Amino acid sequence: MAEQLTREIWGELPPQRTTAGIYVCISRLRKFLDRPGGKDPIITRPGGYMLRRASTECDFDAFERLVSDGRKHVRRGAHAEAAGCFEQALALWRGPAFGNVQAGPIVAGFLKRLDEMRIECAEMSAEVQLELGRHQELVGRLRSLVAEFPLRETFYRQLMLALYRSERKSEALGIYESARRVLDRELGLEPGRKLRELRHTVLAST
Repeated sequence: MAEQLTREIWGELPPQRTTAGIYVCISRLRKFLDRPGGKDPIITRPGGYMLRRASTECDFDAFERLVSDGRKHVRRGAHAEAAGCFEQALALWRGPAFGNVQAGPIVAGFLKRLDEMRIECAEMSAEVQLELGRHQELVGRLRSLVAEFPLRETFYRQLMLALYRSERKSEALGIYESARRVLDRELGLEPGRKLRELRHTVLAST
């Protein structure tokens, strides 16, 4: 545990007295997390430390709960309720997670997981809103998501579908061509089956 914390805090250039340095960091963290009348937020255990946290104090717990509730609503076919859960979950994001923290290997891995969860939540939110017929409302948001995640085919498909159902077929076909160029240039791949099938559907309706 000490070696992991040393790499996480100082990387490849640790100080000479790393044990003392870790104690100082833990002490500062205790003071930062301490609440009047509350229990010690950090528990010392053999071989390391454990964070004691209440679910009401952590956005991550709320995010996971909302996403889980949204998935349950999707399985029940309750799309409006699912959309509400996913939107509340996404509203918890107010910028990059730990944006002002220098991430070591442990935190970097956690941040990667968080980013993937946020992307999946955005995909599910758009999917249920398409089911609810909110096509025109979604176009602007999906354009932003395509720009932010240009290798994520799901967002291209959802944007194409929103445009197609908004009677903007030529724009939908233009999105397909943009996806094809980006995927070929960055990955050397053609669009996946779902994107190709949607393109054929749009072409057949013109």
